[in-house]
Amino acid sequence: MAATQIGWYGLGSMGLAMASNLQRHLAAKKALGLVYSNRTLSRGEPLRELGGVPEKTFGDVVQKSGIIFTMVSNDAVLKTLITSIVESGTPLAQKIFIDCSTVHPQTITSISAQLSAQSASFLCAPVFGGNPVAAAGKLVFALAGATPDVRENLIKPLIQDVMGRKVIDCGEDPARSSLLKIAGNIVTVSLMETVGEAQVFAEKTGLGTDAMEELITEAFGPIAGGYSKRLTTGAYAPPLTTRPGFGVSLSIKDAVHALDIAKEKGVELPSVELAKQNMSSARDYAGECLDSSSMYGILRQKAGLAFWNEKSRQGGQ
Repeated sequence: MAATQIGWYGLGSMGLAMASNLQRHLAAKKALGLVYSNRTLSRGEPLRELGGVPEKTFGDVVQKSGIIFTMVSNDAVLKTLITSIVESGTPLAQKIFIDCSTVHPQTITSISAQLSAQSASFLCAPVFGGNPVAAAGKLVFALAGATPDVRENLIKPLIQDVMGRKVIDCGEDPARSSLLKIAGNIVTVSLMETVGEAQVFAEKTGLGTDAMEELITEAFGPIAGGYSKRLTTGAYAPPLTTRPGFGVSLSIKDAVHALDIAKEKGVELPSVELAKQNMSSARDYAGECLDSSSMYGILRQKAGLAFWNEKSRQGGQ
């Protein structure tokens, strides 16, 4: 592994945390420093300080790397990246691409075919967990694609106990890990909706959000408790000068993917539909600078409370 150059593209809140942990691992192993790029390259300054090497474009990263990770916001961005590198004529034979984004299984299948035609390997490795979990290197990865040997001996060592605490092997079809991620998001968005409903109920009845949050954390675990803290700390509607932990539009995109697949298969997802509607209403009311948990603001409004709680930003601030 020490002789293999690793590349990374995509430095949003998740990507930067993941790439930073990977770079720390490479430095500890005295391996080549991670080469990276991003649409806004200055986002990678913390990564550069850890020993990462900035490159101007995704093409530069691919040209110089044997293993390339991507972590981008949506299907369109990923499709554009892969199509551009295929059409550029850059030799891709024997290169290994690993995408950690949350995209539709059809997108994964299409990209895998594009890269396979260039004699490159492709793996899909979406993650479960928010930014604090990513920063702690405790994400759960769903990994699929290539051969068992590539997954186990080349890619898993770059993930297990480096960026994540667990790797779920989903086999050789990369679309399967994408499907597992989308299935997991059914639980995620439904749980955020439920926690928001419980906290509004607690506030309106006079029970209080502190007692409710303690119960949620102790009875239903730290993930549910973490969702509650996004509400009670005001992180569901952060200041306009900050980046949300996980942007509302990204969460809406994830919900739409789940609903589209469910409709195709004749499955109803009423909790996901409700959560999507409330997230969309929150975005319409308060703009893009909202966390995925911002359905809480709409639940508050429906109960006769203000969208903003005392610890969130207030209106346009």
